[in-house]
Amino acid sequence: MKATARRIATASLSLALLTGAAAAMAPTASAASRPPAKCSYNFPDFWGWVDTNGTNVRTGPSTSYSSRGQLYVDDRMTIRCGRGDWYYGTIVSAKNGLRGSGWVRHDMILNN
Repeated sequence: MKATARRIATASLSLALLTGAAAAMAPTASAASRPPAKCSYNFPDFWGWVDTNGTNVRTGPSTSYSSRGQLYVDDRMTIRCGRGDWYYGTIVSAKNGLRGSGWVRHDMILNN
């Protein structure tokens, strides 16, 4: 009887540890929507304000990628992750109506 109880307790503990580890490794909802191959680090989502007029929003994390458009001082993005000196985020508000997601240099963004 003790051996059976011990096996059940061990199995329950193993299942709890495996389930907890799987939950800890599961991406957040915002992490699932970002390009995992290009991001090398993640953020808890934060709002960033554009600090420089004419800031390019690019299709990838370097100047070799094409620009999707430009943002201006006080335009806002939700920053989700990054790679090197680049942040990836979703445009929340832009004076020129630009929408979608893209990459901006980290030094063009102020965070809250």
